[in-house]
Amino acid sequence: MADPWLTIIGLGEDGLAGLSSASRSALDAAEVILGGPRHLALAQVDARGQAWPVPFDVAPVLALRGRRVAVLASGDPFWFGAGGSLAAHLASAEWIAYPAPSTFALAAARLGWRLEEVGCHGLHATPFAHIRPTLQRRARLICLLRDGPAVGDFARWLDGQGFGASTLWVLEAVGGPRERIRTTRAAGFDLQDVIAPVAVAIEVAGGLGLPRSPGLPDAGFAHDGQITKAPVRALTLAALAPRAGEHLWDIGAGSGSISVEWCLAGGCATAIEQNAGRVANIRANMHSFGLGGALTVVEGMAPQALAGLAAPQAIFVGGGFNLALFNVVQSLAPSGCRLVVNAVTLETESALAQLQRQHGGDLLRIELAHAAPLGQMRGWVPARPVVHWSITL
Repeated sequence: MADPWLTIIGLGEDGLAGLSSASRSALDAAEVILGGPRHLALAQVDARGQAWPVPFDVAPVLALRGRRVAVLASGDPFWFGAGGSLAAHLASAEWIAYPAPSTFALAAARLGWRLEEVGCHGLHATPFAHIRPTLQRRARLICLLRDGPAVGDFARWLDGQGFGASTLWVLEAVGGPRERIRTTRAAGFDLQDVIAPVAVAIEVAGGLGLPRSPGLPDAGFAHDGQITKAPVRALTLAALAPRAGEHLWDIGAGSGSISVEWCLAGGCATAIEQNAGRVANIRANMHSFGLGGALTVVEGMAPQALAGLAAPQAIFVGGGFNLALFNVVQSLAPSGCRLVVNAVTLETESALAQLQRQHGGDLLRIELAHAAPLGQMRGWVPARPVVHWSITL
């Protein structure tokens, strides 16, 4: 590394005493030192100190390019810290980092937990629902929270999700002279005077959590009846074959249930829907399942609404499919993109039969029925048959 102008320094609650000699040298040499007010106080920074703007913005650091600058961040700056935000705007030769133990590492060390077996989450400005997919019985989580009052809000949210029996460890100012660790349950949480910085460690108990298999119960989604039903959704997702990091176009998304389950499998999705009420349902499901960072909603009709979207690795069409839309999708999709279409109308079924004859792929007819009372006995009530076409373009 040449001579970087920016040093990113991880700082713990023990302040200067916990810094390495390299970090201390960088602080001494800095013309300007940026950090939160708490960090500046912990490092005993003199008039060279500047507090971060609120809301957080990297622009003040970038404006100092060419001067000797140090940035103070909590613990490991690249674990829910400012490090990644800064590095995204800089060449590798412009900066160097000296991390300190993260709050996650310190919390695991206090509790005797194997950190590789713990889910670690930063919930400073992220909805609590972000952790919903990880809430499984006996799971262990460590979550960073915004402030003291947020801890009580978090405990009540856990209780409302059915995980009130979970054990919570509230870790305040861990690693410093103000460190305090208290244990309680999510249900009936009543700890007072919780101070920041604060993390909560959770041993999950009570609820069952979300299943890992596709085809979540329909009742878990906000919808107006326009939803790919759970058994068909499971078959559809199997054909879409989601993989971590892949992008899905969900055209005619309805409730967005396909997009939700795709994102839960580790991908990201763009749900395209023209009906305003259904768009509202998609957004509600996005927030309910904690997928705000993975699911994008576009209100509009394909093919016009497809303009400018990032390229997909898979496309699902649940409504409004025809030969003209296929031609557009085929022209936009990259080679190897997986296309799955479900049809319930005779017109769309006919189009799928024609396309399968011309292009190949798998064509399935899915017929399901459920048991329901019939007089004093029971009988089968058939659902509308679904014709399902899947192909790699």
